[in-house]
Amino acid sequence: MNACISTVTQKGQVTIPKSVRDNLNLMTGDKVEFVLTERGEVVLKPFTRKAAEVAGLLSKYKKPHPVSIEEMNEAVAQYIKDTAL
Repeated sequence: MNACISTVTQKGQVTIPKSVRDNLNLMTGDKVEFVLTERGEVVLKPFTRKAAEVAGLLSKYKKPHPVSIEEMNEAVAQYIKDTAL
């Protein structure tokens, strides 16, 4: 077991040590869950949502018809052409 120490601020905040963030694959903006065990210990876990909870989140971006590979390639080529320096 590897132990890390962090200090609690006045606002109750702590910095998660880099080695722990790396081990849990945490990135800026990710959420973590604190689970209090019956033994009075706290387990820190990455917070993930179930697929059912996020289903439909992207529906506002839905196109009226499917986009073909050719249309995607054309759009990418046009973007590159428009943004070339």
